[in-house]
Amino acid sequence: METQRIWGTLDPFYETGPILGRKVANIGFLSGLLNANPFDEYHFFLSGGGIRKGLQDFLERNFPALENSGRVKIMDRRDLPAAIGSTEYFCFHQSDCIVYPPHLARLRNMYAANIFPVTGTTHSLSYANYGSCFLNYLWKGTTERDCIVATSGPGAKVVENYLAHLREGYGLDEKEFPSPQIRKIPLGINPGPFTPPETAEKKLAAEELGLGGDRVNILVFGRIAHYSKMDLIPLLRAMQKLFAAGTDRDKVRLVLAGWIDDDDDFPGTLTQLAKNMGLELVIIARPSDKIKLSLYRAADIFVSISDNPQETFGLTILEAGAMGLPVVASEYDGYRDLIVDGKTGFLIETIGTPATADLDPMAQLCFDNQYHLIMAQQTAILTPKLAAALQELISNPALREDMGRAGAERVHSMFTWKQVILQHVKLWEELNTAPVDRESLRKLLHPAQVRFGETFAHYTTSTLGPDTSVVTGMTGRAIYHGREFPLIYRGLERILEQEIIRKMAFFARKPIRAKDLEGKIRTLAPNLSDDEIRFHILWSIKHDILEKAC
Repeated sequence: METQRIWGTLDPFYETGPILGRKVANIGFLSGLLNANPFDEYHFFLSGGGIRKGLQDFLERNFPALENSGRVKIMDRRDLPAAIGSTEYFCFHQSDCIVYPPHLARLRNMYAANIFPVTGTTHSLSYANYGSCFLNYLWKGTTERDCIVATSGPGAKVVENYLAHLREGYGLDEKEFPSPQIRKIPLGINPGPFTPPETAEKKLAAEELGLGGDRVNILVFGRIAHYSKMDLIPLLRAMQKLFAAGTDRDKVRLVLAGWIDDDDDFPGTLTQLAKNMGLELVIIARPSDKIKLSLYRAADIFVSISDNPQETFGLTILEAGAMGLPVVASEYDGYRDLIVDGKTGFLIETIGTPATADLDPMAQLCFDNQYHLIMAQQTAILTPKLAAALQELISNPALREDMGRAGAERVHSMFTWKQVILQHVKLWEELNTAPVDRESLRKLLHPAQVRFGETFAHYTTSTLGPDTSVVTGMTGRAIYHGREFPLIYRGLERILEQEIIRKMAFFARKPIRAKDLEGKIRTLAPNLSDDEIRFHILWSIKHDILEKAC
């Protein structure tokens, strides 16, 4: 009988709320995975009822046949140890590589019969606490089956730098404290809605948005804030250079679309600056998916001049390319992987700082937008080269068409979720063949995980030991005779078994040592761990079912 291939995760991938690149990417990944459907079952271990309900609703709306088949299981996170112990998983994949993967690997090492791969994807990599997060990977329980999936080549280099700096700072030998593998797999798009528009479709979209006429529409998508993703002032300065060099102001329109904070005065600053230089500027706040597609259709050129280390990949560049737009982007972060300079668009040279000795120790003490702003303001996009690239595209419709066609062909052939999922499946299959020593991993402790029992044992007067003697208490006698029943709080039903509690009351009619009582319970319930057996005994003492014998 062929072994089932079961995919697991601790994340819902589906999230509601403001549209962010990470959320769009995660929903795209989940949809791509379930459309490709390469596994027999999909297990989600989620932490809250609201999150579970949200995923359930998403599946019912978008994948009703798969959801009704029973092959998608949404479980409580607390069921994870039992599930890992009883199910042979093919892999576990996290929507983000930062928080859970090292701790999930520890749980796997403890309980799993097979050492399945644990993988997680990079998104933003620039938060000040991420050094501590990546330190969790450097422990003796990391295996060659564990992998950080970087979405871009520059992102992979960032992860390598994190691990190298941690090794240097903590003096960690690579053989004794292994690293996970690092592989590059890009994000993708769903090609359905992202296709180049016909001429009539493009004209209609422009008219409906009030962007018609003979002007060349330059589109920018992203959070419209000076401290996040990109500073737009250099783009306006480049437009100013174009006008000074003779470009007709009546031939160009700049469209900015994206998230805007209610109390942010930056959009007003941009509006005033554009007015002063005679640039027609249109700002569209928080566009819906429908308006977003219309904006792509109405546009002639797409621009993204990222200068902020929060950006690692660039989904909007893929979307714009898929829609047949030439892309002008900063030669920064993962943008290098997405644009073929001179063929699908232009990469604009950037220059930045090699060191931030003053910033580094302060970043942990500040809000993330404060140190991201300082980093971004030291990252310069060369404005004359930006102006030259824009001028070439504004003045040459044939070049725009050629680059747009090449970009669309490249995105649709290399960056759809179908192709991305195939790369993930190939990676998981490869990781499953990496050599591991199963037994050497089982008892390894993760140094960052709190050993709660040892750490807080001195808080109590004494601790339960093998020779601690217990006897049935008054409540225990009533429970055994059926006059009362154990009051088990919600959340403890996964640990406590009423029949075991009742049997303990019987076994302890006369004083009995803890180790002897544990042996009797183990005979009745071999599925219980030593910790769970001790939990039954201590809980029973707490609730007067057992008493500590004198």
